[in-house]
Amino acid sequence: MEKSRIVEALGEDGLRLPALLNEGLSANDRAKYLFTLLQVAQGHGDHPGAPVAELRAEREAAGLAAEGMDDMVANTTRESDGRYWIPGVDRLCAQMHAESSAMLAPIAAAGSPEAGGFAERLRALSREPWCEEGDRITGGQIAALTAAGGDGADSLHRLVMEMHKALNALQVEIASESVDGASVYGIAGDDRLRVAAFMKGLNGTRALKFDHPGLGTTATRSGGRLVIQNDIGTTDAHVLVVHVDRLRVTVTYTDVHLQRLLFFQGLFEGRPVDWEDTLSRTDQRMEDGIYHLCVGNHTAASTEALDEHLAFLGSRLVFLIDWNRARKRLRLLLPKGEVGNLLRWAAEKDYGHMAFLRAGGEQMVFDALAFVARTPTSFGARLDDVLGREPAVRFMRSVLRICSQGFAQGRPEGLVRDEVRAELVNYFHSAQEHALDLAAEHASFALEIASGIRDALLVAGRPEAGEAFAANARRAKDWERRADDLVNQARTDARRSERSQFFRTLIESADDIADELEDAAFHLALTPPEAAAAELHAALRPLAAFAVESVQEYLKAVETARTLHRGSPREDTHDFLEAIHRIMTLEQRSDEVHRAAKGLVPAHAGGFGALFGFIECARNLESANDALMHTGIELRDYVLGEMVVE
Repeated sequence: MEKSRIVEALGEDGLRLPALLNEGLSANDRAKYLFTLLQVAQGHGDHPGAPVAELRAEREAAGLAAEGMDDMVANTTRESDGRYWIPGVDRLCAQMHAESSAMLAPIAAAGSPEAGGFAERLRALSREPWCEEGDRITGGQIAALTAAGGDGADSLHRLVMEMHKALNALQVEIASESVDGASVYGIAGDDRLRVAAFMKGLNGTRALKFDHPGLGTTATRSGGRLVIQNDIGTTDAHVLVVHVDRLRVTVTYTDVHLQRLLFFQGLFEGRPVDWEDTLSRTDQRMEDGIYHLCVGNHTAASTEALDEHLAFLGSRLVFLIDWNRARKRLRLLLPKGEVGNLLRWAAEKDYGHMAFLRAGGEQMVFDALAFVARTPTSFGARLDDVLGREPAVRFMRSVLRICSQGFAQGRPEGLVRDEVRAELVNYFHSAQEHALDLAAEHASFALEIASGIRDALLVAGRPEAGEAFAANARRAKDWERRADDLVNQARTDARRSERSQFFRTLIESADDIADELEDAAFHLALTPPEAAAAELHAALRPLAAFAVESVQEYLKAVETARTLHRGSPREDTHDFLEAIHRIMTLEQRSDEVHRAAKGLVPAHAGGFGALFGFIECARNLESANDALMHTGIELRDYVLGEMVVE
C-alpha cells in the first residue's frame, strides 16, 4: 500500500489494482473476524455464566494486533435496558467501516459495474450509527452489522460477503500470468516480448542484491500503452514506471535522494535518452516529505534495439538498491568526487556495491589497513590520505571486484576479506624470499616424515611390518635432525636482521610439526605389528593421510608466498589463501577422527603396553595437524600484513 501511493501520484491507477486487490482480500479476513468477535461478545453478554470463547487464533489468522480484542468477550456485559457494554466497540465499528472501504477500493478501481451499488449500500448502512457512545451497542445495531441471512433488511455482513465474491472474480480476471518473474495482466500481442526483454536484463543482475528485498515487477496495458512498474527497493517513493508505445520508451523515475536520481541518469551516458527537467514534489507521506521525479525518453530504431534498451534498463536497477548507504560508507574512504565515479564504474562492470556492504563495507577496509600497516589509522583519515588519491581509487575498484566475484563464486566471507587484505599488501610490500626458502625446505622434511608414517601403515599386519615401522622411525629421526639445523640457521639470520625475526618464529613453530611427526613415527614402531592390531592401525591411517595432505598444503602456501610481490598474479594469492583454509579444514577433520580413534581404546583387548604406542601415535598425529593450522595462520597473517616489503 505504501508503494501504491507513489504509483497513484504518477497517475498509474492501473498498476495499483493488484496491490488494492490483495489489501481488499486481507480486509475481508479481518472483517469476518470482527463480525465473529461482535457476535460472540453479544452471546457472552446474554449468557455470562457460560464458558468464554477464545478467539485469539482467529485474530492472529486474520493478521490483527490484539489491542484489547482478546479480552473484549470476557468483559462484555448486558445492561438493564438491553444494551451491551463492550469495551472498545466504538473502535471495532470504525475498523469495520475501514475494512469495508478497503474491500470496495479495488472493485471501484477496476471499474466493475457492481462498484456503484456496493458504494451506495455502504453509504446507506452508514447513515445510522453503528454503536452508541460510551462503548455501548444495541441488539438491533449488532443485527444490522452481522446478520447474514438472505431475508430482511440489508446488513454490513451481507455486503461484505457479496463484495468478497466480486473480489474473487476480479482476482481471476486480472491474475492472468507471470512473465519471467513479472506479474502481468491485461497485456496483448507483443507485450510479452517487451516484458521478457526487460526481465532478461533485470534477472541478469538480480543476484547482485543478494537477499535484499526489491525489484518486484508488474506490467499491464493502460491507455493503449504497455506499462511496466518496478518497486526497486524498500523506500516508499523509489519506483520506476516504463511506458512502451511502439518503438518509444518513456521512463518515469522517482526517488527521495536527488543524488541517486542523478546517478541513475548517469548510467545512460552515451545512450540516446532525452531527460526532461527534474521535478521535486512535496508529499508528507514520503521520507523527508519530498521526492524527486525525472522523465527520460528513448526512441528505438527497431524492435531488436527496443528490446536491447529495455534489457539494459532492467539490468541497471539493482545498482540503485542501498546506493545511498554505499555512498555514505565510501565517503569515509575516498574524496566525494571519486565516490560517484567508483559507484558508476562498479555498475558499468556489473560488480555493484552490495557485496562490498555485505563483506563489512568501510570497516573491512579499515581493518585491513590497520592489519597490513600494523598501526591503527588516524581518526578521520581516509584511504587516500594513506595511499594517495589514485592508488586508493585503484585499490577500491579491486575491493568491489573481489567482493562481488568472491560472493558470486560462493567463497566464504572470511576468504573474501582475506583477499582484500592480500590486495592491500601489494600497496605496502615487496618480495622477501630467502627466509621462506628455509621455511620451504623445513616443510619438505616434515612432509618426508609424514609420508613415511602413511606408507609404513600400508604394510601393517604383514610379516615385514615390524621392520618397516622401525626403519621409518630411524629415517624420521634423521629428517627431524636436519630440520633442526634449519631452525638454528633461521635463528642465526634473525640475529643479523630484524626483518628475519618473524621467519625465526615461523620455523620454530613449524618445528613443532616436525617434532610431533617424528614422535608419531617413534610411537608407531611401538605398536604391535601383527594383524591383531589391524583395527588400531586402520584408525591411524586417516590421521596420517590428513597430516600428509596438510603438510603438502603448508608447503604449497610457503612456496606460493615465496614468489608473492607487488603485481604478482592474483591467482597466486588466491592459491595461497586456499591452501591456508584447506589446512584449517583438515585440522577440524583430524580432531574428529582422533576422537573416534580414542573411542577404540576402552573396547580393545590387551594390556596397556599394546595400546601405549597407538594412543601416543594418534595424539602426535593430531597435534601435528593442530600445529600445522597454527603455523599456517601465522604465515597467512604475516604474508597479508608484513611480507613483500620494498
